[in-house]
Amino acid sequence: QVQLVESGGGWVQAGGSLRLSCAASGRTFSNYGMGWFRQAPGKEREFVAAISWRDGKTYYEDSVKGRFTISRDDAKNTVYLQMNILKPEDTAVYYCAATTSYYDYLKSRYDYWGQGTQVTVSL
Repeated sequence: QVQLVESGGGWVQAGGSLRLSCAASGRTFSNYGMGWFRQAPGKEREFVAAISWRDGKTYYEDSVKGRFTISRDDAKNTVYLQMNILKPEDTAVYYCAATTSYYDYLKSRYDYWGQGTQVTVSL
């Protein structure tokens, strides 16, 4: 089992920044690919970013490329999502998740999920 706890969400004006954190406990964190997903009201949960285990390669959904950065600190069992130049359309509940895959963009392949943290971006 892996337990995931997100933090760092909040309210920010368009153009601002937030950094989300996801602290993991349980099994060896470094053996898991990690991802961030988000879900806006009335919409499906969608892929945002992922980072592989072992070599830390990163992958992004097109709308966040160049604005968001995913990183991980295996010594701290934590994955981060730095979000810059935020837009109102980034408003959603953000979830981190862990997969035994190298990395993945499909939510069905993630085994463990956090409870989510709300991000609200206003004009």
